Amino acid sequence: MSNRGAQRGACESGGTGPGRFSEGRTFNTQGMLIKVRSEQEENVVSRSRIWKTVRNVLLILALLVAGFFLIFVPWFFSKMAAYHQFHYPDPNDGKTPKSYNLEFQWVDFHSPDGIPLKGWYIPAQGSARGTIIYCHGLNRTRIEMLPDAVFAHSLGYNGLLFDLRHQGMSGGGITTLGYQERWDVEGAVRFALKREKAARPVILWGVSMGASATLMAAAETPDVAAVISDSSFDSLMGTVRHHLTLFLHLPAFPIADEVGYWTAWRGGFRPADFDLVQAVERVGDRPILFVAVEGDRRMPPSIAQTLYAHARSPLKKIVILPGHRHGEGFNQARQPYEKAVTDFLAGLPAGE
Repeated sequence: MSNRGAQRGACESGGTGPGRFSEGRTFNTQGMLIKVRSEQEENVVSRSRIWKTVRNVLLILALLVAGFFLIFVPWFFSKMAAYHQFHYPDPNDGKTPKSYNLEFQWVDFHSPDGIPLKGWYIPAQGSARGTIIYCHGLNRTRIEMLPDAVFAHSLGYNGLLFDLRHQGMSGGGITTLGYQERWDVEGAVRFALKREKAARPVILWGVSMGASATLMAAAETPDVAAVISDSSFDSLMGTVRHHLTLFLHLPAFPIADEVGYWTAWRGGFRPADFDLVQAVERVGDRPILFVAVEGDRRMPPSIAQTLYAHARSPLKKIVILPGHRHGEGFNQARQPYEKAVTDFLAGLPAGE
């Protein structure tokens, strides 16, 4: 057999000729392609899993941040406002009316909803021109209003100073910035007229939270003849938004609104019910003196001007005093303050 025939026979009989080697190389190349493709698919799947993990972590973090600002922050600030007790230091701490050579008596009475309240009753010397009930601000006590009462006593008025609920020596477990405190004011009016047989007219004089409480009470109590409203706010939601924006730079929506709603919920009322503009309108034709401090950033004069615009009495008055500290008009600008009060009281009808 020739060599050429032998080669052909070897190929046909399954030897390792060139044809078989070529097919093996083709098979190995296809296997490598499949392997590369498989590795690429695994890389794609791995990157997809990483992205999903990162996305889930970011989503959880976003939910935690949102929960912190939308739930915890409003809950915390409303709880602090409602339940935290702090006495702001007063230069008259430790004094009583006796420190100013005024006769007085300790008194206790209850609000219409049963909260025990404590204070001082200072009778006028001789025949009284009327009776003034004094209402202090947040984190204060009746001490804050003692200089005001000493001044009004010199004008011939009885005075009733007392601690609002959850402040000073009075009972109660919650502060509502003036909403429930209006019942304390109503209880004070009832006590003065029925227990002390105090002379009319009855005038309410309040500062900050006390001013809001007096306006709310006057809107419901016909026994009140006039109000001196010093540094009141205009509404619960308005003052919460303003204060959180002013001091903490938090947005009014939604965080400040959440704080307002939580505060109202804790106090058992609707935010819309705590509106001092509406209260002023309900006071009707009874006179109101609105007092503001020019540089007060917390309760700027624009609030007093708004309330004044909604008051209906022809005897309403407004005074904007020099100064910058909230609720400190009587201490920072006493002479114009005393003149404004003297003129306001002189214009009231006697014995109403």
